Amino acid sequence: MPAEWAHHSATHIHWPSNHETWPGERLERVEEVYCRFIEELHFYEPVHIFLENKEVKERAVQRLSKRAVDLDRLTLHVQPINDVWARDCGPIFVKDEDGYVILNWGYNAWGEKYPPWEDDNYIPEYVASKYGIRLEEPGMILEGGSIEVNGDGLLMTTESVLLNPNRNPDLNRSMIEDQLKKYLGIREVIWLKRGLAGDDTDGHIDDIARFVNENTVFACMTEDKNDVNYEALQENLDILRSYQTGSGDKLNIIPLPMPDCRVEDPTVDGSEYVPASYANFYLANGAVFVPLYDPKLDAEILQLFRKYFKHRKVIGIPAKDLVWGQGSLHCITQQWYSVR
Repeated sequence: MPAEWAHHSATHIHWPSNHETWPGERLERVEEVYCRFIEELHFYEPVHIFLENKEVKERAVQRLSKRAVDLDRLTLHVQPINDVWARDCGPIFVKDEDGYVILNWGYNAWGEKYPPWEDDNYIPEYVASKYGIRLEEPGMILEGGSIEVNGDGLLMTTESVLLNPNRNPDLNRSMIEDQLKKYLGIREVIWLKRGLAGDDTDGHIDDIARFVNENTVFACMTEDKNDVNYEALQENLDILRSYQTGSGDKLNIIPLPMPDCRVEDPTVDGSEYVPASYANFYLANGAVFVPLYDPKLDAEILQLFRKYFKHRKVIGIPAKDLVWGQGSLHCITQQWYSVR
């Protein structure tokens, strides 16, 4: 599996239309986040947008037409979808000696939390069939946001997700590691413990730790011992700082400050916290898109990204309205290879 900084052929996203995730005026607010994001992103690589039906397509085109968007760089798929979280249900591309393959991992909406999920689960098969790409089925539930790879044999994940019986109750840790190694071409797995409060995925890795390059990791942290996430993030930091690769090398760990994760308006599942994390950035060709949440921290975070991504344009996208739905920029994207 390539690291995210490998050159993409396109980005896959789903246009928001689920009124249960985005009740009332929140749907229009999250559409505005999408418009701004797509407007910036489509200058760097083609964008494939999945839209639930023709009415949603007309609404999206109408809104995007009012922005500086070249519609010729967008490919619109009118295809049934359940929600916006393309990272978790979208096709994961891996490369073998014959080219790229799509892995059709099973998707069950994070342990059957949000039915229905069948339309989203079908997306990898749809893409493989439409573009003539070989499809392989590992026979295991796996969301894209639950894994993070460096493209050189190392993968990070969390016990709270991959070892959760709501995914693969018949597979133990060793069996899951074997599947990851077989299908993703990795040699070592770093198991962190758990994720953020308010993360209804049970704790995806892409909200707490991300590779910046093959041996550098942005790891979320907070110095406030009263913070709801303090203990979990400290435990994960300790694991990362003590980790040694099979060749004895240590990772370069860069602490990534956390914004305030409490919301005044509880989410649809009643949580007073959301997984607002700067680690949920998205690497596109020539750019890195950073979610913004907190004016007190945003400028500092953007400077940190500029330091470690000197050869990419760093673009901040206000994401408070997006993360209220319990995901951010990385959660709504999935990179493609070999398909333009």
